[in-house]
Amino acid sequence: MKIAGLSLLVPALVAAAVPVAAHHSYSMFDMSRTVVLDATVTRFKWQNPHAFIEAEATAGGQTERWAIEMTSPNNLTQSGWKRTSLRPGDRVKIHVHPLRSGARGGAYAGVVLADGSTFGDVD
Repeated sequence: MKIAGLSLLVPALVAAAVPVAAHHSYSMFDMSRTVVLDATVTRFKWQNPHAFIEAEATAGGQTERWAIEMTSPNNLTQSGWKRTSLRPGDRVKIHVHPLRSGARGGAYAGVVLADGSTFGDVD
């Protein structure tokens, strides 16, 4: 009986691991392109598994809301970030690898703060 129970448990564990691996794909982002947003931070979500920057950017005279996915707070801390590095109302230039779908979102590449200091890749 223990062997039969184990034979059901192993496939279940393998199946549960598949979505975790798929979650960390960057295929939805165009990593060959970088868009620079002149933006105002509306929210900085310091959370696991990924931090997020929510911002409003102006393009073509219109305001667009963007959601930028970052890495984990642990990784960001190792790069000099703090949970207080961004606050609502901060004017920033955010460098983003845009979503392939054209939706207003992307993967964080870097940011230039109002005082000129930088995080990440802003070349």
